[in-house]
Amino acid sequence: MSGDCFPGFSAGDFPPGVSLYTGKVRDVVDTGRELLITVTDRISAFDRVLALIPSKGEILSRVSLWWFDKTSGVCPNHVKAQLSARTTVVRKAAIIPIEVIVRGYLTGSAWRDYQAGKAVSGLRLAPGMRKNQIFETPLITPSTKEASGHDEPVSEREIVERGIAAPDVWGHVHEKALALFQHGTRIAASRGLILVDTKYEFGLLPGGGLILADELHTQDSSRYWYADGYEDIFRAGGEQRQLDKEYFRAWLIEQGFMGEGTAPDIPDSVREEVSRRYIEAYKAITGENFTKKALPFEAEREIVKNYIRENI
Repeated sequence: MSGDCFPGFSAGDFPPGVSLYTGKVRDVVDTGRELLITVTDRISAFDRVLALIPSKGEILSRVSLWWFDKTSGVCPNHVKAQLSARTTVVRKAAIIPIEVIVRGYLTGSAWRDYQAGKAVSGLRLAPGMRKNQIFETPLITPSTKEASGHDEPVSEREIVERGIAAPDVWGHVHEKALALFQHGTRIAASRGLILVDTKYEFGLLPGGGLILADELHTQDSSRYWYADGYEDIFRAGGEQRQLDKEYFRAWLIEQGFMGEGTAPDIPDSVREEVSRRYIEAYKAITGENFTKKALPFEAEREIVKNYIRENI
């Protein structure tokens, strides 16, 4: 089954002067003039890469491109061209080292901090709120992007005071993040979904222009709930129906694994179920049936290598 998956590149795939950055899920090739972002089929949980999931990379790449197209009028983005079903050619930019998390509802880590009486990225929330309650207006709760270890919550004031971003730049980021979230919320609602929270990454072009980078409103970077039944479930204090990879995390926890020690072997039945859920999320978000377009591993790799040979 793993033969159907794209595990990623190795540094030896590329000529001198072309560098490869390997993330948990994405491989980023720097040609010097531009970047090629390939979304592999790797899946991570508890900060560990644990398995390959059929079609996962293609689905995430195509969902991001779908959203980049839908939001291009709200904020310019880094997309130059789609090279293949899983690889996108993008503009280089100086990435602002902040994950800009926008939240429409009190859930996840924000709820855990609130329960513990802590501020949420420097924000003190009103008393008496309940889990999964909607905010009157969406909140921006940034976190730092750390080279190693876990990202850390940071307030907007600290971002400016620490010189992570200039005041005018951060003001522009704040404005665009809220506009993107509001636009995404409207589109998700038309699909019967609630865009609960998400993360954005922004960069500055050489001329100083702000662009949206990385991924956008995917089921990996965002939390979605089904709108149908939200109110009844909220009043009853239940858990909302959601689109994400929580199934995989829950299975790992059932095996007694939460990131420490040796990870369990992932059976094909679990990998197939995770793939099915990614396909289900693709249709729920885009309204389109998923038909696989990605080529086999070696052919996909040759597309990228040929592009580099012709463009450096």
